[in-house]
Amino acid sequence: MLRLVPVLLGLAACAPQPISPERAAEICEERARAAQGPTGRVTIGASNSDGPFAGAEIGVTSDYLAGRDPIEVYRQCVYSRTGAAPIRPPRLR
Repeated sequence: MLRLVPVLLGLAACAPQPISPERAAEICEERARAAQGPTGRVTIGASNSDGPFAGAEIGVTSDYLAGRDPIEVYRQCVYSRTGAAPIRPPRLR
């Protein structure tokens, strides 16, 4: 029995730690925003050593490609992280 105590303590340390409802809302809002459509940015500039440069990034999530409702993405995300319904509606800019 004494040999099981360290094993059980080790397993307890590996268990997922609960996160606050507010933190879950922040994480899940970002996921819901990404479900609204493609994201991206363009970078243009110049450096003394390399001269002019330009770059672009485009991001598309599987939620967007699947046509999932961003509000539902938010709701399910919060529930999966906290085990409870969201404490507030998402702030989707």
